[in-house]
Amino acid sequence: MLPAFFIAHGTPSLAIEQHAYTEFLQKLAKSIPRPKAIVIFSAYWESPLQKISSSIHPETIYDFLGYSEKLYNIKYPAKGDLTLSLHVQQLFQEEGIHCELDDERGMDHGAWAPLYIMYPDAQIPVVALSVNPKLTAEEHYRIGAALGSLREEDVLILGSGGTVHNLHRLDRNNPVPQLWAVEFDEWLAEQLETWNLEAIVRYDERAPYAAEAVPTPEHFAPLLLAFGAADGARRAKLLHHSFQMGALSLCCWMFGGMKKPQRFLE
Repeated sequence: MLPAFFIAHGTPSLAIEQHAYTEFLQKLAKSIPRPKAIVIFSAYWESPLQKISSSIHPETIYDFLGYSEKLYNIKYPAKGDLTLSLHVQQLFQEEGIHCELDDERGMDHGAWAPLYIMYPDAQIPVVALSVNPKLTAEEHYRIGAALGSLREEDVLILGSGGTVHNLHRLDRNNPVPQLWAVEFDEWLAEQLETWNLEAIVRYDERAPYAAEAVPTPEHFAPLLLAFGAADGARRAKLLHHSFQMGALSLCCWMFGGMKKPQRFLE
């Protein structure tokens, strides 16, 4: 059984950066069994209705401006998997979660940028899923939990977003993590590691500096979705944590576990 993971996607330039976090993502992909397919929730696909990509050849979407030309030359030609898309739809419907297939949606950088680092050969089929920032934290957890059985089918469930993600508080001249950002992530880590679901779903009320760390919920939602996907196991482990520009958290959380645990590099 594969774990579910939350991965921070940082800025779009993550795909061409070289540092401890990108090295970690490369090693992470090699440390787990190669999945048959990937299901990924991206913070950059917002929809009031749960959408499931069903395109066989999803396009690479460049949903950003002002970055290096190298980024716009990247293609991530992973194929879709219609059978898996229909299976995801069925799992949602069984839990009363309204959803629909979308055969036009490509892969935004919240999906392809980390996958480009982890699986650069683009040979693993990918099904992208939308997020609805207007849902409650409990609802996000429930959506993730609906897909938990996919882990037993060697499908890798990923949530791509950010825990501390406030672009207005970034300091490009000072990489030292800001205290408020550190305190939020430390609180979050304590609750996740003890699977304190009651606290997590009320993070906006209980966490220190929640308004600063999560000014809008779309980047935090993928964490809750990946968290929920391991509801049957309820184990959480922080595999990597670092910061960029003082207030952009780069972290990776593993939820659930494998039958044969392997060594994860911190």
